[in-house]
Amino acid sequence: MQENIKRVARTKGGCGCAIAVLVVFLGALGFVGYKFVLPWWNKQPPPASGKEPLRVHVLDVGQGDSILIISPEGKTVLVDAGDEKSGKKVVEALKAQGVQQLDYFIATHTHPDHIGGAAAVFSNFKVGTVLHNDYPPPEAIVKDEVAPAAGKSGGRKQAAPPPRSAAKKGKGSELPTVKAYNSFESAVASAREQAGTKFERADPDRTIDDLGGGMRLTILAPIPPLFTKEKIAASRKGNESNANSIVVRLDYGEFSMLLTGDAEEQTEERLVQKETNLAATILKVGHHGSRYATSENFLKRVFRQGDAQSKAAIISMGEFNRYGHPNSDVLNRLKAAGVKQIYRTDLQGEITILTTGKVKDGKLYEIKAAKETKSDVWAGREGEKNDSSSSGFITYGDYGPPPKQRKK
Repeated sequence: MQENIKRVARTKGGCGCAIAVLVVFLGALGFVGYKFVLPWWNKQPPPASGKEPLRVHVLDVGQGDSILIISPEGKTVLVDAGDEKSGKKVVEALKAQGVQQLDYFIATHTHPDHIGGAAAVFSNFKVGTVLHNDYPPPEAIVKDEVAPAAGKSGGRKQAAPPPRSAAKKGKGSELPTVKAYNSFESAVASAREQAGTKFERADPDRTIDDLGGGMRLTILAPIPPLFTKEKIAASRKGNESNANSIVVRLDYGEFSMLLTGDAEEQTEERLVQKETNLAATILKVGHHGSRYATSENFLKRVFRQGDAQSKAAIISMGEFNRYGHPNSDVLNRLKAAGVKQIYRTDLQGEITILTTGKVKDGKLYEIKAAKETKSDVWAGREGEKNDSSSSGFITYGDYGPPPKQRKK
């Protein structure tokens, strides 16, 4: 009897071990399945759209950028804030749209026509998170000095603010780039101390999906390693601060939009090589329509052939600017890519986009311009000089009277 009991016990013990081994095996199989199979089918689908519309306002800030995004649930994102003289105008535009606070502020790069108005915005609205590209203007970088700026990450040597001797130009005036950068840094530092604002680097592939209503933002660029002044100088095209701009993708249901800051051809080529999803309904044209942005290869990825939806492009710039924005070659490339609608803040003022993320009555979105124009939106301009750093020409904003346009 006792022998039978022992035999039964041994049998049960053997079954227990077998079951344990089976459990471990299945667990390992599940892990392998998760690691190698799950990413294949669990890629992020387009976010579901809701009943309320998504609103995008490309603000009229002259020669600069400022774009307000309001999610279907009222969450807000401001991408850039124009230059210093546009700060008040941006604040008024936000208040006109009922904005009480900003959930995110994205500083695409540190040129004055993109961050100059940030101080005014920060002094009027609480900001939850500031995203930056971790690339201060070269003029503000001081060698052999380490003074961390407002939450900067990475080992770049910089001063905040830099010594005035490193920020002089002409008759003792502070460089516009350094002045805007110092103002931005001070505003961020104050917001962090008083309102607990977060200051974070915008790493590629980061998604922001806490804005509600099914809206999603994805950071596409800058892609490491960041472009250096030497590399840009070798290409004799564009500007390193522009090349390191943050590029953001906005998705809402079937609607998508690319916000490219001042990103130029170098950045676009990296995005293409990375096989980034660039197909979009609307493109905010890079660098205000500069000849060094919006390349043909890039446009082929953005506006793919056979797309049933109408294609639109929006350019933010100032009237009679000295840079030749928008460049005629860029406008021709847009037309060749199948773009049917083009909107310009210099001629039409603030541009507003409304979409429910679904096609309704044959339309996916509606675009409204603040004013009508009799001018040809497809007509390009001639610049005073080549708008690249290789020519020694300033590549940020307008600081002086606009040039006279040639009579045709």
